Amino acid sequence: MLSARSVFEEILDHDESFRLLCSIAASGESQGGWENGRIAELIPESESALAPKVVRHGADEDKHGRIFDALMRKRGLEPVEVPHETDYTMLLEKYGIGLAHEQLRASEPLTVRDIVTYLAHSRVTEQRASEQMRLLRKYFADHPDIGRAVKMISNDEDNHLAYCHEELLRFAAAGHGRFIQRTLRECALAEIRVYRDVSLAVMDHMGRILGWPMAKAAVLAAGIHGVYAYERLGGWRRMVSLKTPERHDALGGPATTFREFA
Repeated sequence: MLSARSVFEEILDHDESFRLLCSIAASGESQGGWENGRIAELIPESESALAPKVVRHGADEDKHGRIFDALMRKRGLEPVEVPHETDYTMLLEKYGIGLAHEQLRASEPLTVRDIVTYLAHSRVTEQRASEQMRLLRKYFADHPDIGRAVKMISNDEDNHLAYCHEELLRFAAAGHGRFIQRTLRECALAEIRVYRDVSLAVMDHMGRILGWPMAKAAVLAAGIHGVYAYERLGGWRRMVSLKTPERHDALGGPATTFREFA
């Protein structure tokens, strides 16, 4: 029977598909680490108290990238080049979502609106990351090879999402509410398109590696299009709501460390 669990198991059990999946994940996490590091360096003086949390966010993302690299090394695998059509982070930037890398490479301090834009972008993408990791945690928390990594990353992503909610609510209370809601909506509508396109591209690559028959590939593609239809019709709204998180000051301490998985 075709299910999300069976598809994930098939990808995890094959070295080439596992290597591609980990390479894509490691690249995205490392990119997120760099982005947060630059934002922390360019944060305006009026928001200097936020800088340690942004640093912590970036440190977590860097850690996740190292974890995925370590999972590959444990199986004697080397990373592969990430196909551009599967590069979620860069495709979001192409759509003008978040802060442009050109801006982050410059030395000009960010504005408060830039920080709000960063947080809104993060709130949307961390929603996706949290949901994906919870799904993997549901199926693979006890997996001998990836279980510990999945649980650690899932906990971190939940912390990142809580942090975004808390900080955006703070900025909303300071008078940025309309800008926040407009930015969240723009980010969410762009993200669901990018997520659909990246998911289709990843499944296409996996299908070729694993030799999926056309019928199986078609069913998986239809499922991805179905998710997009649901999100386009209203599912995106879960990405723009704001509420006081259960985890208060989730990024207020130092980043958690990890022992090598290799």
